[in-house]
Amino acid sequence: MKRRSFLAGAGLTGLAAATLPAPAIAQGRPRQLKMVTTWPKNYPGLGMSAERLATRIREMTDGQIDIKVFAANELVPPLECFDAVASGAADIYHGAEYYWQGKSKAFNFFTAVPFGMTAAEINAWIYHGGGQELWDELSARFKIKAFMCANTGVQLPGWYRNEIKSLDDLKGLSIRMPGLGGEVMRRLGAASVTLAGPDIFPALQNRTIDAAEWVGPWNDMAFGFYRLAKYYYWPGFHEPGSSLAAGFNLDVWNSLTPSQQAVVRAACAAENDFTLAEYNAHNGAALKTLIEKHGVLVRRFPDDVVAALKKTSQEVLEDAAKEDPFTAKVYASFRNFLDTTSEWTRIGDEGFVEARRG
Repeated sequence: MKRRSFLAGAGLTGLAAATLPAPAIAQGRPRQLKMVTTWPKNYPGLGMSAERLATRIREMTDGQIDIKVFAANELVPPLECFDAVASGAADIYHGAEYYWQGKSKAFNFFTAVPFGMTAAEINAWIYHGGGQELWDELSARFKIKAFMCANTGVQLPGWYRNEIKSLDDLKGLSIRMPGLGGEVMRRLGAASVTLAGPDIFPALQNRTIDAAEWVGPWNDMAFGFYRLAKYYYWPGFHEPGSSLAAGFNLDVWNSLTPSQQAVVRAACAAENDFTLAEYNAHNGAALKTLIEKHGVLVRRFPDDVVAALKKTSQEVLEDAAKEDPFTAKVYASFRNFLDTTSEWTRIGDEGFVEARRG
């Protein structure tokens, strides 16, 4: 039965014409938004995740929201994305919250902190442990609404020209490591610097820095760090599960309809899962290539280094919590949730992996 005939037969033609929504594409011109990112254009994982998120939102809204993605330096420098969105010069950023720690140390907890949460744990805290509510409160101070939209999983502490045989080898070392992990390195005698992704290779090449962490085998191989440094270290103490964010200008966010906001939330959650799976799918193969084809020497930090990193990390987190009452509030929530869930991680995930390996 044709729609017109059905409505006429039901005596509802006039009412239906007034109340049934028109197709989305006919409801007006698409809303065009600008997304700025901290990642190189078309970069595997991080950069493509931003592109996918924009595509997800466009497709899920039938073209009502059309997001144009600008890679690092195309519209603004990578570390200025937050300010661009806060001011309204751009509508959305895609980046890592710890890049904004100059605004508040609390931002670190929504990406990763040393000896903090794994990807599964930070998802649980944000979604079910009060993390999103705290994040909303923090971001609103800067006219931003942010969501998790990707996770790289554990990141490795990087590439070193020289072997790290003891704690003394960190002293005087210049290393690219952002966030509170960089502060841990600084307290152990290294000089830590924050550099955007595209700036790391030139800094290593020019010997401005002696070592650098970026993400993990897949992304690190894409940047070619193995050409400049052969020692690749673990464990990833500084970023055990790095959550990335999509931050919307708050006025833009509030101007979206409830259904559009629901789409954005769903798209971010879907991309969060997809990207973590993507990193887990590629890192193993990339690590094998780095070792077998490029002669990379994978090393575990010596026991005295790991012990010092752990002790210093706790001091750094406690000091960050003293910065202001709100950071203390975030740290308390983060710490309490981790204390509650870590035993399950130990007997669940770690227990199984140990049994499978043994």
